Amino acid sequence: MEYLDFELPIKELEEQLQKCYEIGKDSEVDVTATCNKIQKKLDKAKKEVYKNLTPWQRVQLSRHPSRPYTLDYIRAICGDTFMELHGDRSVRDDKAMIGGLGKIGDQSFMFIGQQKGYNTKTRQYRNFGMANPEGYRKALRLMKMAEKFGIPVVTLLDTPGAYPGMEAEERGQGEAIARNIFEMTRLQVPIITIVIGEGASGGALGIGVGDRVYMMENTWYTVISPESCSSILWRSWEYKEQAAEALKLTADDMKKLKLIDGIIKEPLGGAHSNRKEAFQIVQETIVSAYDELKDLSAKDLVKERMDKYSEMGVYKE
Repeated sequence: MEYLDFELPIKELEEQLQKCYEIGKDSEVDVTATCNKIQKKLDKAKKEVYKNLTPWQRVQLSRHPSRPYTLDYIRAICGDTFMELHGDRSVRDDKAMIGGLGKIGDQSFMFIGQQKGYNTKTRQYRNFGMANPEGYRKALRLMKMAEKFGIPVVTLLDTPGAYPGMEAEERGQGEAIARNIFEMTRLQVPIITIVIGEGASGGALGIGVGDRVYMMENTWYTVISPESCSSILWRSWEYKEQAAEALKLTADDMKKLKLIDGIIKEPLGGAHSNRKEAFQIVQETIVSAYDELKDLSAKDLVKERMDKYSEMGVYKE
C-alpha cells in the first residue's frame, strides 16, 4: 500500500503491528498485549491525522493511486448486472468516459462516469480520465436513452479536466460540454451525481448537473486544479497549497456555499483504506436519493432542478 507524506506516522505504526503479528506467528511468545497496544496507538494516530486535513491534503487523497475509480464502484454496486455501452455514433468510443446499464436490487440505472487507469498502460488507454468531445456525446446519447425508457441516471465524477488537445478543440470540446449541461437541465428522469475523486472544471461539469449532487469526503470540485491556479497567479506550482485553500474546493466548502446537496462520509483513512465500506455507503446514497426523487413527475423534476441551479450564487448584502 502506498502512503502520502502526511500518512507516514500511520505507515510506521502499521509496519510495527505487522512485525508484531509475524513474531507471534513464528514463535511461541504471546504478543497479544503488545499488538493491542500498538493497535490503540494506530487508531489514535489515524484519528489525529485525518481529523483536520488541509484542502491540499484532501486533493492528495482524491488522487491516491489505490482509490477506487468509477468502474470499481459500478461493478461493486451492480455486480454482474452491469452492461457497458459504447460509442457516440459519430466519431469513436472514448475510453475515458464509460457508461452503461446496471441494477441496484430491482431498479435499473444508467451509470455514466470518467474512468482513470491503474498503471501506465491503462492510464494511456483511458487518457488519464480526460474525455474528448465524443466522450461527452456518448454520455449524452446514454442519458437520452435513459430518458426514453424512464431510467434514472447516476453520474460519477473523477477527472482532472476535459482533454485540452488540439484535436479535441477541432471536434468541438466546448460545444459538447455546453450541450450536455443544457440537455441535463431538462432531462425528464432523475439525475444523481456523485464526485468520487477529482472534479475539475468543465470536464466534470459536463456530466455534473443533477437533482442531487453529492461529494465524497476526500474529493474536490472547482473550476481549476490547485497546480494550474498556482501557475497562473504565481507563475509557479510551489503555491499549490495556498491555491487549494483559496479555491474553497473541499466538500465542506461546497456544502457551505450550497453548491452540493450532501457529503458522503468516507471510511477512516479514505475510500482506498476500506473499499467495501466505501462502495456500500455510495450505494446507500444512490438508493436514498432515488427514493426522494422517484415519485416526482417529469415536469416537477425539471422545475426543481432548474430552480436549484438558478438560485446558486444568489446572495444578499
